[in-house]
Amino acid sequence: MQDERLEQLAQETGRLLSWKRLTMTAAESCTGGWIAKVMTDVAGSSAWFEGGFVTYSNQSKMGMLDVRADTLEYFGAVSEQVVLQMARGALAHSSADVSVAVSGIAGPGGGSQHKPVGTVWMAWADRERAVARRYWFAGDRQQVRRQAVIHALEQLGAFCVRK
Repeated sequence: MQDERLEQLAQETGRLLSWKRLTMTAAESCTGGWIAKVMTDVAGSSAWFEGGFVTYSNQSKMGMLDVRADTLEYFGAVSEQVVLQMARGALAHSSADVSVAVSGIAGPGGGSQHKPVGTVWMAWADRERAVARRYWFAGDRQQVRRQAVIHALEQLGAFCVRK
């Protein structure tokens, strides 16, 4: 199934990364590699997409991205602190210039009063700075995940423009 919005966004992001002479990596939890898939659907993406980390479990976040166990225990996987560590960890374990990290609750279960289904934290980082934002997306699991991919790439573009 073709998704024209995601295809267009990946092409725009790739052009921006090329223009800025940057490469990217992705650290994904709830999106399950969807960002990497969308980016690598673009022909020539190897010029600006280095690779990605799908770290769905807490164990993989710790092992692959150096997310601290105490951070996961205290704040939970869906938190500002964890996505910042994911974004920095992705850079530490790659030669990419910028990273995007996503962790959220796509549903249908798993939500709580403080973190309802649709809660998604994202972070963007380069070697000097990192920023994180929380979003709430409505819809079913697929819709939440798709919106997360869109926002992650839109904001990655904005992050790179400011670089």
